[in-house]
Amino acid sequence: MHLDHQLDHQPQPTQHSRTQTSAPQTPQTLSKPGQLKKLLLLPSLILLLSACGRSAPPTSDATSASPTATASPIAASPSPSPTLLPVAEPPTISSQGIGLARLGMTFGELKQIAGPGVEFKVQAPYIKDFDAIAVRKSGEVQYHILYLAGQTFTDTDVIQGLVTSNAKFRTAEGIGAGSTLADAEKAYGKITLSYSTRNQSKEYARFKEQPASNVSFATATAAKDLVGVYPSPTGDYNETQKYKEAAKIQSVLVVCLTEACAQTPVSPSASPSASPSASPSANPSANPSANPSPSPAASPSP
Repeated sequence: MHLDHQLDHQPQPTQHSRTQTSAPQTPQTLSKPGQLKKLLLLPSLILLLSACGRSAPPTSDATSASPTATASPIAASPSPSPTLLPVAEPPTISSQGIGLARLGMTFGELKQIAGPGVEFKVQAPYIKDFDAIAVRKSGEVQYHILYLAGQTFTDTDVIQGLVTSNAKFRTAEGIGAGSTLADAEKAYGKITLSYSTRNQSKEYARFKEQPASNVSFATATAAKDLVGVYPSPTGDYNETQKYKEAAKIQSVLVVCLTEACAQTPVSPSASPSASPSASPSANPSANPSANPSPSPAASPSP
């Protein structure tokens, strides 16, 4: 990985619940405060992805297992215009997003196409430096939308970070939460597991051929849950290519890595089909055996 990653160790926000409201604004029209919020979120998300440790020891929190914070529903708000029709949610993970949620889409646009029966609940705190909105359907969390801790997330805010631990969402190669590391290796090549004691010993997997530069895989959230088999003695930062039998991926993270992604809302009509094999890819030359993806050597790792 070519990005340095030094997240400030800020105090965890006090656990709380809150209800959000949002004004009926057009998604493409962003106020100056909204633009500032997006610019502040972008580097935090880049550093969050970089904490997965491709070339240097991570020093910050990244995605974790299911949150324990109290969730509160987001109050219904007038739909932004133009009106969009609900569509079926594809069970896909790609460089563009998770399910119906696309990076660069506004929260209001997602609400419109999500259809009836979908709930949006704030979870604060979610992980260090980030609160989240849980997107729930039939009582089950589909994925979380990440945003900076202590902020609000309104209909005009742009989605820049998504994470899921729901096993139904899969990459084009069929990999997602609950996939064994053995299956992931078959799809993406040799695995390297890593963790840092300065990152609460959260563990991540990266592969010789990552599915995309902005996608990462978490395998453990604490030292007691590590699935890698590490040589002794261990240090602050540790890597291994050996893992326990039946070890699995716990969650998958997809984030914006460019300012263009953070500032340019995308049309919800461009969401992928429900078939994982139709999931879009970013670079047709990187992975000839599966859906194309960017070269892992030029990207931050999970």
